[in-house]
Amino acid sequence: MEKDIIIISDQPDYLVINKPAGLLVHGASHIKEKTLVDWLLEKYPAISQIGEDLERPGIMHRLDKDVSGLMVIAKSQAAYDSLKEQFKTRTVNKEYTALVYGKILKDEDEINFPIKRSTQGFKMAAVPKSFLEKNPDANVRNAITRLEVIKRFINFTLLKLTIKTGRTHQIRVHLFAYGYPIVGDNLYVNKQSKLKNKKYNLGRVFLVSTHLEFNDLSGERQSFSVGLPENLQEFLVQVK
Repeated sequence: MEKDIIIISDQPDYLVINKPAGLLVHGASHIKEKTLVDWLLEKYPAISQIGEDLERPGIMHRLDKDVSGLMVIAKSQAAYDSLKEQFKTRTVNKEYTALVYGKILKDEDEINFPIKRSTQGFKMAAVPKSFLEKNPDANVRNAITRLEVIKRFINFTLLKLTIKTGRTHQIRVHLFAYGYPIVGDNLYVNKQSKLKNKKYNLGRVFLVSTHLEFNDLSGERQSFSVGLPENLQEFLVQVK
């Protein structure tokens, strides 16, 4: 794990944290390692009763284990209900920074591939729009990811990403299907990126939730930003 959990803002109704890579958000029956939920219950015991699923108290959204960045956690039921509605109506603004293999020539683009669970049950798969039209009853969900180029390198592109939908592994599967897998992602890989991941040995996915906006209970817009972790900054200095 890069570092401990960093508390960005601790308010009566909500908590904003910077989750480190290497930390699961919540557990399951087969998982023995410590999770973010374990940490929350130790530090904020009252959260145990917040939300609809007591296995995931206060949790509004997830970040994958090997992804880091900003998360908001509800500390009161009123905040939970308010944030849930904001996520549902897509008024929560989430921005991510990612480094991908290859040079993307477009300054901005929208990836609009529907996503379904892969035949390998532990991962997701992007499918063409036509798949959804031909299989309306299939468990396929629309997903939209917007990308903007921050910086081009010879062999990499640094991206700002915004998601209009919050599907499992959405950014990772979308960029892989788009032809530009994320550096350090060993789940959504092709032969070349797998070899490169082994060479660079980053130990995590180069994907960070860097900006988060939502309305608090008084209706005031709250905005939070974080930079890249030190190890990712150091990696960027070295790449070409």
